[in-house]
Amino acid sequence: MPINFHEKTNQHTYYSRKADPTWIETVGKEIDIRGKRVLDIGCGGGIYTRAVADMGAAYVTGLDFSRELLAAAGRTSEGYPQIEFVHGNAYETGMEAEAYDMVLERAVIHHLDQLPAAFAECFRVLRPGGFCLIQDRTPEDCLLPGSGTHIRGFFFEKFPELAEKEIRRRYSIAAVQSALKEAGFSSVKEISLWEVRKRYSDISGLRHDLLERTGRSILHELNDSELAELADHIESRLTDAGEITEQDCWTIWPAVK
Repeated sequence: MPINFHEKTNQHTYYSRKADPTWIETVGKEIDIRGKRVLDIGCGGGIYTRAVADMGAAYVTGLDFSRELLAAAGRTSEGYPQIEFVHGNAYETGMEAEAYDMVLERAVIHHLDQLPAAFAECFRVLRPGGFCLIQDRTPEDCLLPGSGTHIRGFFFEKFPELAEKEIRRRYSIAAVQSALKEAGFSSVKEISLWEVRKRYSDISGLRHDLLERTGRSILHELNDSELAELADHIESRLTDAGEITEQDCWTIWPAVK
């Protein structure tokens, strides 16, 4: 069944890693975050909330609909006085109009079924000239073949039915661009990014990560037995892998109010 973000047992799955330097470099080229007020919608465990704070943001609000994830984010963000975490959702953040210089929605929109409404809320809370940064995977990003770096591709090789579910919940480049423009954004761009997800010293580390479903909501569609089969399949495809650097392909849409 789909992941339940409100379960305490799922708290650990979205806060235990750091943002990849490639992401920080790519975003930093698009916007100078120093001194900015940033709203991170769908912040989860606060990984990217902390990243933008480390990039020099003056104030960061991490917002999520799961109180359990917010609690975990708060615990792992001690020492960041410029960060606050609040409860809300992508359609009704409860934030003041024109209060932020940047809004980030990373790995959020595939959980939403009303993109124009969500983007209209981003537009409302941004000051004129403010920056919206949407990041997610397109169907094409997801269905790239499996390899020693693109582990996700093996999920759909082993369980083709997962690919159908993945495609249904992902938006095309055109759909995201259209919804951003409908909400009022201009200068909508498209950037492709290969982001390092995690490095493993050997296959056993990857296997453990898979069996824990760490940060992989799609794997909650498999039961424990199926998940073990998937781990076996990936291990058989990476017999001589040694150290593994796992990467995911993403699309980023920067847009200006």
